[in-house]
Amino acid sequence: MLIFKQSLNQVHIMSDKLLEVINLETHFKTEDGIVKAVDKVSFTIHKGETVGIVGESGSGKSVTSLSVMGLIPQPPGMIAGGQILYHDRNGNAIDLVQLPESEMRKYRGNEIAMIFQEPMTSLNPVFTCGDQVLEAILLHQDLTNEEAEKLTLELFEKVQLPTPKRIFASYPHQLSGGQKQRVMIAMAMSCNPSILIADEPTTALDVTVQKTILELMDDLKEEMDSSVIFITHDLGVIAEIADRVIVMYKGHIVEQGSVLEIFDNPKHPYTKGLLACRPPLGKRLSKLPTVDDFMGFDADGKMIEKVSSIKEMIEKVTITSDQTKQRLVELKKQEPLLQIKNLKTWFPAKKNFFGKVQEWVKAVDDVTFDVYPGETLGLVGESGCGKTTLGRSVIRLAPVRDGEVIYKGKSILDMSHSDMVDLRKDMQIIFQDPYSSLNPRITIGSAIMEPMQVHGILANDNVRKERVIELLETCNMSADHFNRYPHEFSGGQRQRICVARALALNPNFIICDESVSALDVSVQAQVLNLLIDLRERFKFTYIFISHDLSVVKFMSDRMVVMNKGKIEEMGPADDIYNHPQRAYTQKLISAIPKGELEDIKRRAAAKGVNG
Repeated sequence: MLIFKQSLNQVHIMSDKLLEVINLETHFKTEDGIVKAVDKVSFTIHKGETVGIVGESGSGKSVTSLSVMGLIPQPPGMIAGGQILYHDRNGNAIDLVQLPESEMRKYRGNEIAMIFQEPMTSLNPVFTCGDQVLEAILLHQDLTNEEAEKLTLELFEKVQLPTPKRIFASYPHQLSGGQKQRVMIAMAMSCNPSILIADEPTTALDVTVQKTILELMDDLKEEMDSSVIFITHDLGVIAEIADRVIVMYKGHIVEQGSVLEIFDNPKHPYTKGLLACRPPLGKRLSKLPTVDDFMGFDADGKMIEKVSSIKEMIEKVTITSDQTKQRLVELKKQEPLLQIKNLKTWFPAKKNFFGKVQEWVKAVDDVTFDVYPGETLGLVGESGCGKTTLGRSVIRLAPVRDGEVIYKGKSILDMSHSDMVDLRKDMQIIFQDPYSSLNPRITIGSAIMEPMQVHGILANDNVRKERVIELLETCNMSADHFNRYPHEFSGGQRQRICVARALALNPNFIICDESVSALDVSVQAQVLNLLIDLRERFKFTYIFISHDLSVVKFMSDRMVVMNKGKIEEMGPADDIYNHPQRAYTQKLISAIPKGELEDIKRRAAAKGVNG
């Protein structure tokens, strides 16, 4: 693309290229040899556009962005070849790969800024948020402390932080996830960068907060005339924000084009798999398609396409509304497995001098519902709505103030400690973060076997080991994994290990607490399919907790929408999505990045883009 720029006496041509990545190679030395994390990758970023880079963990998308920023740790990493040409405001092309660190600092943060995935680890916990943004401004701009402080407060207002002065003096741990992400955006935009790299900036956020952040970034991009590289594994988000899409797989770019081209007519089977494995909102599926359904490899390692049509694949696994209704009718013919009656879990928020509680945080406030054998009941809502506390209260991991929890006709809250130990064999929980749920010092085989030893299940450790291997294989792992440690696995594999551990005690009832929130959409599809398969084979009953309404709708027979400790709405999952009664539920649904083709075509037409 070229811009023709005319002055009084001359006409000259100026390219609108802002960044050119040419045959980039980034390698890492490991014990097993050289890993080519990025292998001969080339793409161009033009002024004023948003380019989405998508792919699973390990695809090379984040390493590409770190290479552009000059943040590859050396050793073990190194840029082994290629160029990264940045076209500055004077029209000069600078190869960032060749710059010494002292020169690179002039561009990093000033001309090219980055928002990282996890703001808590990106912000220094011992400095206030204001001081950290202030430091970035003073490093790159010739301003006094007073001027820099004024600019910081203006930036906090611009990114819609409440009470900027309070946020300025607050430490990172005192802010919510969405607020911390806004501080990171303010820091990144503080020097009016030409390019903003956003690396998974909304992955762990609620859909409503995510929508606000995406809209904010779009507004700031227009206001500051910046270009954005948006990295994510979620094609739904890409559909909302990007002009062009780059699809990466195992260090290579397998496909790139406009958003409309990629969504309307994907060419590569990997792209088709990524598009198909997102839980659809308009249909009910028996299982989610996965990347493996679309692509495989022959004996020589050559890629083969298994299925060419996404539509054909979706039609194979679609369930009719009559089938869904009949399943609900059959479930409700049974006696409830779990009954929650007027449950209250409150935490002290403020005490007086004598220790008497004056104010309470009502995390769960007068909640009532039943769960039937074999059912999946979805709990959905924003962070702080009480859904996780409710799940923990059910199995007495949180202190209940009042109400009843009845399981198989017996009151859980009245049980003794020894009775509760026995009951825990029947009621299991799978937590959100599999890494912090597993002891890093013991092998995953030992981690799965440990609860079996505690409860005296099976005769001896040899028999238990056989059972553990059987469980691993049930969860799509292998016997070879028994003696490996948690750090040797990907996030999706660790979550499957946690599922295997939950199954070790032969439970009837499992609580899944945000158990797929941090996973790639393709890995998420595999774990969700596994949970459904196990429910059908072993007749499990689930409470499935998530802030992602599309995932909850796919998994659940019925859905409970929570807000501020109370139930906003409850009913069949399809009914709640198709006919939400409450304004809060409508807001949650409208915030879901849907990635629907008609919306993409409408946005493309508004921008004057042809597919």
